[in-house]
Amino acid sequence: MSGIVYLFCSSIGRKLLMAATGILLLGFAIAHLAGNLLIFREPDVINGYAQFLHALGPTLWLARLVLLLGAAIHIWAAVALALENIRARGPQPWKTTWLQATFQSRTMQLTGVVVLAFLFYHLAHFSFGMVQADSFKGSLAPHTMKADFHFMGFVAVREGERVPDVYSMIVRGFEPTVVSAFYLVAIGLLSLHVLHGIESSCQTFGVGNARFQRRVRVSGAVFCVTYFLGSVSIPAAVQLGILNLRPDG
Repeated sequence: MSGIVYLFCSSIGRKLLMAATGILLLGFAIAHLAGNLLIFREPDVINGYAQFLHALGPTLWLARLVLLLGAAIHIWAAVALALENIRARGPQPWKTTWLQATFQSRTMQLTGVVVLAFLFYHLAHFSFGMVQADSFKGSLAPHTMKADFHFMGFVAVREGERVPDVYSMIVRGFEPTVVSAFYLVAIGLLSLHVLHGIESSCQTFGVGNARFQRRVRVSGAVFCVTYFLGSVSIPAAVQLGILNLRPDG
């Protein structure tokens, strides 16, 4: 059996695919959060950063296609493994497994479905403007850069350049309380999903002994709490008035 066929046609291969694509998607989530947190600086910063990403053109679309492929493989592997487990268990043996499993592992499939729905909503919200269209960047007046935006030592966006007002889009997007509340719940479920993913990935790759696994569990929990707090800090700051539409924005 060739390597590619083994990955897609065996249980171990599917677990490896799910773990590897999970790591890829987690790396993107971390980078995405780091970029979003720039909103706590001047509007020039996040607007300049967004314009820099947009200017990457084909490189940005290639990255998006890789992420889309990774997400598709991750979802396919998860569904295939779930169906395989159902067939192997039969109608009753799930009871003992359920009692022994952790909360995050018991809810892995549910959180996965909610996270997928959240992903579609998030893209429709901030990437395509299909919801809250009046607050989408394409509907807002452009932002005039008041200073050069530097990225890795070079000027990525120059002073005076007119760029989409991503800062105002994010603030206005999170002003409805129901939207902020939905993001809080969805990010919480995503964090639970990631926590179990970290633990199961280490087991899939056969990394470490029982003591190491406990350390991974603790480190994963700390990471997921940090990720959750960082992610919800943006809608929370909008709701509390810490982030607001600036007259000079």
